[in-house]
Amino acid sequence: MLPVTINTLRIFLHLLAVAIWVGGMLTLAGLVGTVRQLGDDAPRRVARQFNRLAWPAYAVVWATGIWNVLSVDLTAVSLQYQITLGVKLVLVLASGIAAFLHAEVSSRVVLAIGGVVAAAGALGAMFLGVML
Repeated sequence: MLPVTINTLRIFLHLLAVAIWVGGMLTLAGLVGTVRQLGDDAPRRVARQFNRLAWPAYAVVWATGIWNVLSVDLTAVSLQYQITLGVKLVLVLASGIAAFLHAEVSSRVVLAIGGVVAAAGALGAMFLGVML
């Protein structure tokens, strides 16, 4: 068996948190129609419950993401790598800001736009993370 290293732990924690953040968004998007049938307040109640998992996961994404960046010698990587990393970080930040707005507003327009931007940013960051 391969040895478990600190790098293994770092990457595992990062991927676990990403799975909760991104996977939870996609799961909720798929369930929202059914959840609405349970009552007018059901989508908000389910979303609040999800947020109890999602926001700590988002914090772990940032903490392990910073740890990931610190493990790379950025002076030794290509400009393309640095640009990809920069765009990924912007998408992670955009996802968090949009998710926060989505959770805190009552406007249907901002709610919809926030949800789309949060999910698109998360998926884009995840894609770029695979590239890195």
